[in-house]
Amino acid sequence: SIVPIPYVEWTDYNDEVKIEFHREIMPYLINLKNNFTQHALSDIAELNSKYAIILYRWLSMNYNQYEHYSVKGGRREEQIEIYRNPEISMRDLRQMTDTIDEYKRFDHFEKRVLNEPLSEITKHTTFNVIYEKLKKGRSIDSIVFHITKKQVADDISYKQYDPAYIDGKIRQEETEDMLTVKAIKSPYTKLLMEQFLLSYIDLTDTTILSGLQKNVYPLYDELKELRGLKGVKEHLAYIRDKQDDYSKKNIAKYLKKSIEQYLPIVKRQDIDHE
Repeated sequence: SIVPIPYVEWTDYNDEVKIEFHREIMPYLINLKNNFTQHALSDIAELNSKYAIILYRWLSMNYNQYEHYSVKGGRREEQIEIYRNPEISMRDLRQMTDTIDEYKRFDHFEKRVLNEPLSEITKHTTFNVIYEKLKKGRSIDSIVFHITKKQVADDISYKQYDPAYIDGKIRQEETEDMLTVKAIKSPYTKLLMEQFLLSYIDLTDTTILSGLQKNVYPLYDELKELRGLKGVKEHLAYIRDKQDDYSKKNIAKYLKKSIEQYLPIVKRQDIDHE
């Protein structure tokens, strides 16, 4: 047990604050990953709502544990998924956001403490966040958040004349052709066509097909194991009804995001039933 900041000094006539960290906490501070620290601060700097900042810090804490244990191990897969899909009781959420005596009506609370802050987080940070409400009886008992991280494009301009990069690019294109062939033969491609989520024009796009085979179809395999092929069909029918014109422009991304958000819900339902 370490008290990280045992000493703080300031005066009313001076704007300076002196903070002294405990020597035993210093190794932890020094070894913090610079990129993470700067990244988190740059995210928080973009947020205006106090509830957005509070939620972001809590969500970030959970997601950091998800990333840590995904790489280092030490937790079961179900436990790791809970970090990416953390649950909090309404009592604890109100306590954390200091709204125990505010927004007594849930619709007011949902708008000010959940919808508006999460919209801000999704817009200004590296997280995409949605949530579901869990009931106990007729009232909302807890909230489950589902966090995904936006992909940050790498600057590869300096690699364009690197022989190793060029050779790797050629091999990657060969792999893309192989993935495309597998996708064409996959039963999931047929299901997507039946739901009008893929068009015949899409079947000529190797980027779409290889992306589906690599990033989406393995997740459909997971859903198939949990709910059978019927479960996959029902999922596709559902997202087809929810599809908007914007998602049609990047169908692979839409399908990937949809199944990434749905799988944790299915897994959590199975855990609850156990």
